[in-house]
Amino acid sequence: MATNRRVTGESQVGNSFEGLLKTDNIFLFVPNIIGYVRVFLSILSFYFMPTHPTITIVCYLTSEFLDALDGHAARALGQCTKFGAMFDMLVDRCSTMCLCFVLAMFYPKWALFFQLWAAIDVASHWLHLHAATVKGSDSHKKIDLSGNPILRLYYTSRKVLFTMCAGNELWFSMVYLLHFGEGPAVLSFGGYSVGLWRVILYAVTPIMVLKQIISLIHLYTAALDMAAIDEAERANKPKPN
Repeated sequence: MATNRRVTGESQVGNSFEGLLKTDNIFLFVPNIIGYVRVFLSILSFYFMPTHPTITIVCYLTSEFLDALDGHAARALGQCTKFGAMFDMLVDRCSTMCLCFVLAMFYPKWALFFQLWAAIDVASHWLHLHAATVKGSDSHKKIDLSGNPILRLYYTSRKVLFTMCAGNELWFSMVYLLHFGEGPAVLSFGGYSVGLWRVILYAVTPIMVLKQIISLIHLYTAALDMAAIDEAERANKPKPN
């Protein structure tokens, strides 16, 4: 009897998953469901950020790891959508922005840096995605990048994209953890110890800086794209007599 119940349960789970693969409901696509999990983990991390660094960093980095998984799921299952691309981008931007809010409180002398970083990050990605949508692309990663070798490498090489995004998130995560302590000691000289969090921070700092430069390039090229679209639309409009 127990075996029959287990087989029945496994069959129901299998049927449910098969139903998700065949559904036409965009909101129930597998990559979007992964996105909902990311939202839950992000909110959980926001709740614990002021006082519980371990829970916070586990939830936050797990959410960021799932960011790579949902893209693979979308491509493998043929479930790439404009909603999914926008949803994924918004979760990324909002999670980092909320972390920047907390970091601005933890490090008030650096508040301007975190404010500007969040503003540039949101503005550049939003304008870039909007330009891609206006051009008819289903993702900001599929627009014509032939004229920009930096963005072309950034979006066509998955290793580069993963390294840049992971390094950037690790930088902010380490700045957050350093507010609570140095972490396990990994270097010691002259009676002074350097913790693991600081070592990781220094290692990924060049990636964070480069990611910021890429965001500025995003903003510049997206502005040029939108201006070109405006010019084309204005040229096609009949001129008043």
